[in-house]
Amino acid sequence: MLDKNLQYTCGYWRNAKDLDEAQIAKMELIAKKLHLKPGMTVLDIGCGYGTLAYHLAKHYKVSVVGNSISKEQTKYAETLCEGLPCKFLLCDYRVLNEKFDRVVSVGMFEHVGGNNHKEFFEVCNRCLKDDGILLLHTIGISHKSVMGLDHWIHKYIFPNGYVPYYMEVCKAIEGMWVIEDWHNFGFDYSKTLAAWERKFEKNWPSLKHKYAPEFHTIWQTYLQAAQAAFLSRTLQLWQIVLTKDGFKNGYLSYR
Repeated sequence: MLDKNLQYTCGYWRNAKDLDEAQIAKMELIAKKLHLKPGMTVLDIGCGYGTLAYHLAKHYKVSVVGNSISKEQTKYAETLCEGLPCKFLLCDYRVLNEKFDRVVSVGMFEHVGGNNHKEFFEVCNRCLKDDGILLLHTIGISHKSVMGLDHWIHKYIFPNGYVPYYMEVCKAIEGMWVIEDWHNFGFDYSKTLAAWERKFEKNWPSLKHKYAPEFHTIWQTYLQAAQAAFLSRTLQLWQIVLTKDGFKNGYLSYR
């Protein structure tokens, strides 16, 4: 279902022609917003398969530490990044306690839970140098009338997931962070989900012997319902750039 870089988060379709290009463009957008320089240290909270760490280390000459609670993803990331200045920790993000020039978290905040938002930002603050940059990439909602997560999605797809309301984010960062940039490209998630659905359907004949028949219906429903939510702009996709005291000489963002 995913692109060749196994990115299970929204791609950036501004100039992309297909899913692979959109996911590479997303990683490039992150790199530019982080204002990376060779030799910097980067913490990737919830690093997935390690492909963002690989991209940043290879193309921007930085060293990356990623964390995950998935043994298999950590194993994959270690193999992928062999020979690069990357290290992967199998741990809860809340135990992290080392200083980095940059902190990034992509598609993990939705699994933190509303009661833990402030602690998440406290951990990021603890792990970021005073002149550093934090980039948070997350799904979000702009109106209280929208539920944080549909009960059906909670039961079948993302147990204990929670999509944050924007005011909840603001409350969690109050007194701790300066908002340098808040970029919404939620419509791009509808394109990403459509691409995932096409790949899922194309590959289903080779997968169906591994799953019960109802799995196809459940997964198809998830991908189509999510597309509808982003197409209707009910759900948003945010990249939020934060600093502790304001970026020296002003922050320049990218689109």
